[in-house]
Amino acid sequence: MMNILVFNCGSSSLKYRVIAMPSEVQRAGGEAQRVGPPTAEPSRIVYHIGDVNGTHYVEMPDQATAFEQVMALLAKHPELRPDVVAHRMVHGGTRFQRYALVDEKVIADLDAVADLAPLHNPPATALVKACRARYPDLPQVVVFDTAYHSTIPDYARTYAIPRWMTTDKGIRKYGFHGTSHQYVATEAAKFLGRPMSEFNAVSCHLGSGGASLCAIVKGRSVDNTMGYSPLQGLIMSTRCGDLDPALTLRLLAHYNGDFKSVERVLNKESGVLGMSGVSADISDILAGIAQGKGRLPKMDLTAQIYLWRIRKYLGAYMAAVGYADAVIFTDTIGEKVAPVRWAVCADMETFGLSIDPERNRNASELPVDVATDSSPVRILVVQTNEELAIAREAYSLLSRAGSFSEHALA
Repeated sequence: MMNILVFNCGSSSLKYRVIAMPSEVQRAGGEAQRVGPPTAEPSRIVYHIGDVNGTHYVEMPDQATAFEQVMALLAKHPELRPDVVAHRMVHGGTRFQRYALVDEKVIADLDAVADLAPLHNPPATALVKACRARYPDLPQVVVFDTAYHSTIPDYARTYAIPRWMTTDKGIRKYGFHGTSHQYVATEAAKFLGRPMSEFNAVSCHLGSGGASLCAIVKGRSVDNTMGYSPLQGLIMSTRCGDLDPALTLRLLAHYNGDFKSVERVLNKESGVLGMSGVSADISDILAGIAQGKGRLPKMDLTAQIYLWRIRKYLGAYMAAVGYADAVIFTDTIGEKVAPVRWAVCADMETFGLSIDPERNRNASELPVDVATDSSPVRILVVQTNEELAIAREAYSLLSRAGSFSEHALA
């Protein structure tokens, strides 16, 4: 049995799991929440170890502190000592087309691509370095969100800009949420009894923060709504999604050329929060509309714009895929907010989608099919598990490399 400690490092959170491989049993896990400057609620670690659940309140001004606090919790249980540490990394640029075993060159390459995902890559890279310092003899693996999208064809990933920008500067679509899209597609294919190599789908990763759609043909990603950065595509909690590039120039003029201010506005002050002025969570907006509370005109329009963007891309990706076995909904909003699934799929019979209202309302035990019996395309709700997907990738890599034997527990 091998204990793989998986870290999924966000800009203000740190998720972790201890997963026994190859049995895939989760032995412990949790999340350090509200990492960073003080907020209205205190920083805390929500954890479970075996059958024990708890919450540990502690100040965590940065990811390094969060890491130390998590390790202090795990240290109380020697049986959870890791044999391998695996990390989720958002952006691999052109340097990483697959997962990688960490060494000095990989560390240097991670530093080189830090600016491609400024909210996520730097803290994740700092965590890799902290783990190397704490466990210098343990193998570490980095798994990239962009890796699954390495199969996107040139005609789908190339922007209509001067060629040298693509060839010399690596400016192209990379796509994101690849770990999640690949995982739920694999699970959906199993659920339907289809070989992954023959499985066509549109995967809808709708998170409370980020969100993207992925077009999948024969098990491979052929397009993703995110682009060079996680800013493109759908409307997200605080990110604008698709935008006329001329508006970026207008904003630069407004802020006297201060690109950091423009970056802040588009990444942190736009999206659902910017449109509604009430909340960054679309669930709050929909609940407010249902209850007749809040600033209804703004909330109504926010919901309409959010859903319109998803429906527009879903229709486009259904056309790109040609024939889809399924449309998959996953992550926080996709899994838990039935009105979003209904609004996205309603009146889409032209695309072969027919959603059953009762099945959709009662979708709790996942995976589940919420389409009508007669729907040509199945509508699935599948729980994502990025940490398990990362553990699988790490186990696969190290098994082939023969790196497990000297670190395995008896």
